[in-house]
Amino acid sequence: MDHQIYSMSMEKIYQLYIKKIAKKNRTVEELNKVILWLTGYQKSALTSLDAFTVKQFFNHAPNLNPKRVLITGKICGVQIETIVAPIMKEIRYLDKLVDELAQGKTLQKIFREV
Repeated sequence: MDHQIYSMSMEKIYQLYIKKIAKKNRTVEELNKVILWLTGYQKSALTSLDAFTVKQFFNHAPNLNPKRVLITGKICGVQIETIVAPIMKEIRYLDKLVDELAQGKTLQKIFREV
């Protein structure tokens, strides 16, 4: 059985991320960079997010960043490293990156470049 989040519109999730980061004075451009870094999508894909469910968005990601395995810690009370379901793990990676953006981390740190 799939998790309820899998069938949600990626556009809806994206709008929630925008609200979250806007409260912390981060920009949509920064959010987009984070999403593109993680998934390998081109910027143009972000204009048609309503065409994707969350599951489709991650299943069709052209080039999941190999550095994403360096994303560790807890998100929603769950240790990312212990998540077994592949799509859920990708969702939580993105959640963690958005949290880091909202917490004021630099893009360099978010992209695991230091």
